[in-house]
Amino acid sequence: MAHPIAPAVTPAITPLSVKAIAPWAVLFGILLLTLLYFVGAEQGATSLISGEAVHEWVHDGRHLLGFPCH
Repeated sequence: MAHPIAPAVTPAITPLSVKAIAPWAVLFGILLLTLLYFVGAEQGATSLISGEAVHEWVHDGRHLLGFPCH
């Protein structure tokens, strides 16, 4: 009967805790909301940055996501 030379070692899987994920979830949530603001609302009366530069940069994304801009 043949025996393996070295037994197979399976790595232990450590579960992620909510405390480890929460800061990253908050960061990505803030980034997502900021991006959504610039794509969806950065024009006209709600504009934080003067001029048309931001509008022109996100113009195609605005149409792709269904936001009206004209």
